[in-house]
Amino acid sequence: MTSGIAMNSIEFLSKNPFERLSLGDKLAIKQLGPDKPDIQIAQPTKDRGKTYIRTFSRGWYEKKKWLCGCSKRNTVFCFPCLLFRSSVCTGQGDVWSTTGVCDLKHFSERAKKHEQSKAHLQCAMKLAMLGQVNIATQLDEGYHVSVRNHNKEVDNNRHILSKLIDCIKFCGAFELALRGHDESGSSENPGVFLGLVDLVASLDSAMRDHLDTATVFKGTSNRIQNELLDCMLDVMQGHIIQDLKNTDFLAVQADETTDVSTHCQFVIVFRYIDKANTLQERFFSFKQIDGGTTAEAISKVLLQQLGVVCSAENDVDRERLIAQTFDGASVMRGGTGGVRRKIQDLYPNAHFIHCYAHQLNLVMQQAVSSVASVRCFFSDICGFCSFFSRSPKRTATLDNIVARRLPRVSQTRWNFHSRAVSTVYENKDVLLECFKTIRESPEFDSTSIREANGYCRMLTDKQFLFFLELFNTILSRVDILFAQLQRRQIDIVHGQRVLENFVNSMAKVRDSVPSIYAQYITDTPQRGGAPNLQRIGYEVCDTVIANAKDRFQFTGHLAAAVLVDSARFPEFADNFPKEVLAKAIHAYPVLNNARLQTELGLIYENPDFRACSSAMALFQLFCKNNLMEVFSETLKLLRIIITTPMTTAESERCFSTLKRIKTFLRNTMAQDRLNALAMLSIEKRLTHDIPDFNRLVIEKFAHMKDRRAKFLYK
Repeated sequence: MTSGIAMNSIEFLSKNPFERLSLGDKLAIKQLGPDKPDIQIAQPTKDRGKTYIRTFSRGWYEKKKWLCGCSKRNTVFCFPCLLFRSSVCTGQGDVWSTTGVCDLKHFSERAKKHEQSKAHLQCAMKLAMLGQVNIATQLDEGYHVSVRNHNKEVDNNRHILSKLIDCIKFCGAFELALRGHDESGSSENPGVFLGLVDLVASLDSAMRDHLDTATVFKGTSNRIQNELLDCMLDVMQGHIIQDLKNTDFLAVQADETTDVSTHCQFVIVFRYIDKANTLQERFFSFKQIDGGTTAEAISKVLLQQLGVVCSAENDVDRERLIAQTFDGASVMRGGTGGVRRKIQDLYPNAHFIHCYAHQLNLVMQQAVSSVASVRCFFSDICGFCSFFSRSPKRTATLDNIVARRLPRVSQTRWNFHSRAVSTVYENKDVLLECFKTIRESPEFDSTSIREANGYCRMLTDKQFLFFLELFNTILSRVDILFAQLQRRQIDIVHGQRVLENFVNSMAKVRDSVPSIYAQYITDTPQRGGAPNLQRIGYEVCDTVIANAKDRFQFTGHLAAAVLVDSARFPEFADNFPKEVLAKAIHAYPVLNNARLQTELGLIYENPDFRACSSAMALFQLFCKNNLMEVFSETLKLLRIIITTPMTTAESERCFSTLKRIKTFLRNTMAQDRLNALAMLSIEKRLTHDIPDFNRLVIEKFAHMKDRRAKFLYK
């Protein structure tokens, strides 16, 4: 592409004669082949008193492979003659290479006559032989011997390179550092990669011979490692991009974190349904944000990546992006100047989803932050772990008596609070024994004895035990919901059900507060005395229920999920949800209102569909039974619902991989190398799913630059 003009176009070739171009450009044009645009020729013709219009059919491009066209001039040319027209084409044949043909009368006879001409055959032969060894050389027996020897050497080099690629894949899949402290021949710590190469060499004689005798290309240097990693990343990203371009709808998840080098790393994950009708969440890349975590800097990076898979300038592509899922930071969710708004300005169907796992954390934070005694309880829970973590002697006592470590508590992730609460609840008796042992042992210092005595009083305090049992009951429900929200396969319909189940289970916990209270508190609280724990229990449960209902409302574009909720099919069979359908059509204009209403009405009336547990189950039912054309609009709606992500869980998993790959000892890792290693780890199955993965990597590696070693066949 030169200044937006394709090199094989008539416009480019008319301005740049083919004979003046470099050999590289000539071969590139040969590789592109004839340009075949739509030609708008409308030629009125009279025949036997009848008038009709002749038009150019694209079928001619298939019948005559040498045809090319110019959409600006609305003419067709002969591609070989156009390239080699300088002294070959003369007379009538010159029209096919200079002005072009626009007269369709007797076009078939004229084309047949041209392709049989000597000038055309000479040009076609020159084009076919461009970049090839001349015919005389090819007919020489010595040349055939040299080609066989060359290809034999290429086979050996590709075999060696494939083994090196396998070693890198292994290191990437298991997140192992490739390089060692000293990679010299005498080093005792050459690194995992060189160690694997030596292991392969002990099992493969060709690899051993190569390592012992190679002088031009050994393949074990860090430069070759980086080039192979770049090629592997290109192949895997290219496969993902092709999948994204072929899918009907896609959604983007994004989040940011700070790595060990204090660089802001922005992760991009795409969610879509592939050609095998399987839901995929694919890691795409980490990007460093240079301008700070502002909406402008983040949206610039995100839009650049989105432009690779769905261009905002293409109307069809623009409508395919149907969701963007972020956390609740104001810079991301801002409705006027946030990233959400900047994306939606270019992709109007990209509706914002506030990660439901983040919202669940906010629900729990609001539930416990409003009551002072509850805040004190969780502060005390945090103290259990810190008490033992500060001293090996205390930890040894914990191991001997309790035989279980206490988990740390996170201020932002409530599943970590749940682990701490459940561990203390399940082991409160043995923990009490442990603290008594520390308190009564003369081997501990006064600080340990004093703190252990405080924990002994705490574990016998009725208010603490009441809160321990109450929050163990509450957080076990939160754990179940959190685990379900983290699943990759969850869709809006299933998410709506699990959230309703959570609210119902919290209502049951509220009803059980009096029984929990009666286990520990027997005295009636006096006026002005200690707070009524039963009232606090009710308040906590009511806050969780109210905030859950408020935050987890399925309104706006999410209301479309109601249309395929099988639990409501009997209700909709009697009273069709026209208002919900109107909201769905407004949110997603790609849906056909009339046809979708007809299809849904048929589904509602059929009792067999009422057993579907989720949108994915209904989608798979349609695909398995070849009902895609019968329920085409419903299938489109299901694709939208399934593709819409409810959480940024996959982004968080990518951050976990980032922390395992870019460690303190590997903090100078380049961004391209980080992306390649992260891709090999996160999408390790993709290296097996891509056909001939190693061959594709070798092809890219061979064409990356001119190499002294031979990797390309003749």
